[in-house]
Amino acid sequence: MKAMIFAAGLGTRLKPFTDHHPKALAEVNGITLLEHNLRYLQRFGIYDVVVNVHHFAEQIENILFENADFGSRIAISDEKDMLLDTGGGLKKAAWFFEHEQNFLLMNVDVLTNLDLEKMMEAQEAGDAMGMLAVMKRESSRQFLFDEHMDLCGWANNKTNEQKISREVSWMQPFAFSGIQVLSTSVFNDCPFEGKFSIIDWYLHLAKAHILKGYDHSGNIFIDVGKPESLEKAGYLF
Repeated sequence: MKAMIFAAGLGTRLKPFTDHHPKALAEVNGITLLEHNLRYLQRFGIYDVVVNVHHFAEQIENILFENADFGSRIAISDEKDMLLDTGGGLKKAAWFFEHEQNFLLMNVDVLTNLDLEKMMEAQEAGDAMGMLAVMKRESSRQFLFDEHMDLCGWANNKTNEQKISREVSWMQPFAFSGIQVLSTSVFNDCPFEGKFSIIDWYLHLAKAHILKGYDHSGNIFIDVGKPESLEKAGYLF
């Protein structure tokens, strides 16, 4: 299976580090987030990875070149001219997954011990268009699922905004972990162009297709988006 790592973001929550570096090169125990996640993917047999770049892109390209891609086979999706957000970034990199049936997608600033093999097996065994890794944890924004763990909406708990794809009698909220296994058929139904969020894409897909939540509550998980999270991660990874 091939994978994509989102590494193009501005990383504003990690200032002042990201005033001079991309968030992908923030370190936990002396190892960059990018290397942590490339090694993580390798543990599950994933060596073919596309990485999108924008903010201090040259620093990411240089460290990959200097370290022989850390043992992986890396392609670069160049967003130097325009940051495309998660949805636009994935759509731009669609060429990398040609001839694949499924692929994995993850944010560079998450660290977890989620068993990707089991998640990939669940995707391949079912008929869903994708599996979204989720947990029961506090979050300002959450996906909403029905009793079958089929995606049906999204909620912003700070503003009380909701976006509902399918009306159901009962919904349960889960926090998204920024990791997903998707069918390449998602590229056949994308009405968006340019810069857009992958969340809006998923909510569009959920109107006519099945996207399932993959509950990995109980696993170690850190959103390494803030300096204090980097410090906490140092004790766990």
